[in-house]
Amino acid sequence: AHLPDTPQARADFAAFRTSARRLDAGVGQVLTALTDRGLADSTLVICTTDHGIPFPGCKCTLTDRGMGVMLIIRGPGGFGGGKVVDAMVSHIDIFPTVCDLLGIERPGHLQGESILPLVRGEAERIHEEVYGEVSYHAAYEPQRAVRTSRYKYIRRYAERQQPFLANTDEGSSLDTWIAAGWADKTLDREELYDLVLDPSECKSIVADPGSADVLADMRQRLDAWMQRTDDPLLAGPVPAPEGALISEPDDVSANDVRRRLGLV
Repeated sequence: AHLPDTPQARADFAAFRTSARRLDAGVGQVLTALTDRGLADSTLVICTTDHGIPFPGCKCTLTDRGMGVMLIIRGPGGFGGGKVVDAMVSHIDIFPTVCDLLGIERPGHLQGESILPLVRGEAERIHEEVYGEVSYHAAYEPQRAVRTSRYKYIRRYAERQQPFLANTDEGSSLDTWIAAGWADKTLDREELYDLVLDPSECKSIVADPGSADVLADMRQRLDAWMQRTDDPLLAGPVPAPEGALISEPDDVSANDVRRRLGLV
């Protein structure tokens, strides 16, 4: 985890590991029940998450710590035997995978690709790049990213260049980061990382003259994707969903807006 080595952060991460162990036990109960009822060979079980781990610099960022999620699938069609596939995939690939597994036509609006060729050893990759985006979490913090097997490019659109603290879950790790001055950190508008030489995404190479060609390529990939998907950011700030409670940029907690409204 991308956390400071303090007693508070270690305790926070230990609690996270405990929750992961409890999830693992729960999944085991589901799989055992399917086996006991003779349904294991005809049931596709998909276990995934909606974001990275809930710590500062992780969840609600477009680093691999934020957009890299768990995806474990077990069932018919090749999803067995403990395979590990390192090729890049995205959540949008799950729908077409299920369609292909069931032998049904994919709806025309799908953007993903079936991962069956990867699972069956028929292909080494199905994507040259994958994309990530954030608009709203607790606060409005628009950002977009593209990732290839080697590089990650992140672009921020918010006027504010300091961290949006309300977009990080409350906990002792956040308290530690705030005490160390994280709230005053200036965030770059653009970041570029070499994921081979810098897998933790600690040192951006945007300003490195030797990375100019890579930067131009990654910018072009992201621009083309935003155009292709009619990204609402192209027309300006993205409106909040109707009825949503949106944190202010200076809020420290996602609960601050609820406290102002007397809801907690």
